[in-house]
Amino acid sequence: MKAREAGGRPRLRPVDLARMAGVSTQQIRNYADAGILPPTERTAAGYRRFDARHREAMLTYRVLAKGFGWDAARSIMQALHADGLPAALRIVDARHAGLHDQRLSLHAAAQALEAVAGQAPEAPGPPSSAMRIGEVAAHLGVRTSALRVWEAAGLLMPQREAGTGYRRYGAADVRDARMVSMLRQGRYPLPQIRAVLDDLRRTGSTAELRAVIAERHAALDRTSAAMLEGTAHLHRYVTDHLHVTDLHVTENRALPSDSA
Repeated sequence: MKAREAGGRPRLRPVDLARMAGVSTQQIRNYADAGILPPTERTAAGYRRFDARHREAMLTYRVLAKGFGWDAARSIMQALHADGLPAALRIVDARHAGLHDQRLSLHAAAQALEAVAGQAPEAPGPPSSAMRIGEVAAHLGVRTSALRVWEAAGLLMPQREAGTGYRRYGAADVRDARMVSMLRQGRYPLPQIRAVLDDLRRTGSTAELRAVIAERHAALDRTSAAMLEGTAHLHRYVTDHLHVTDLHVTENRALPSDSA
């Protein structure tokens, strides 16, 4: 059985917490030193005294990281223990706002990509029907080195001038380069972009593009759900172990009438 403090709370060793989280005992000490865990008392011999608060703080941190990421989760727990709940909630709110901005950006990018993919090769856009690499780079606002990387990955297939070997980009090539640029801004990997372009060239369909966008939406949904789980753990931790009682502001205010 684990030792108990005078108040009856079970005393936990670093190794006990480490086993619960599947990390090393040194990692638990790092959590404590970084402020991820609440302050610890020490024995006369200098050993840390951990208890249920530290266990729940550690679990909360690790669940928060699934949705918010390790850096944000660390900042939330550090703010909570150093400056109180309002400081931690500001970080939580900022991350939720960032996720919302990603959704808006994805929606706008999806509409733009559909418009670009639907352009006929002869549709107006680039100033010339046969552009050189520097002209395309300037037209799209990218580096020429990026165009070369995309070509090496099989995303672009410009023609070459006889004799000089200079690349010549037709309207369809510029359209494809624009799509690649937009998808790369969304951090899509090159193999996924290639599948989109291959499908568009082979069938003229945007089905693969829509599948890519749908997967990104699904990824944001998974992140949102993980953030929800993390904030639920955070709520339980602060109410059960930090004795925060002012979370439910509506308890001390008149509820809005539903007759309006």
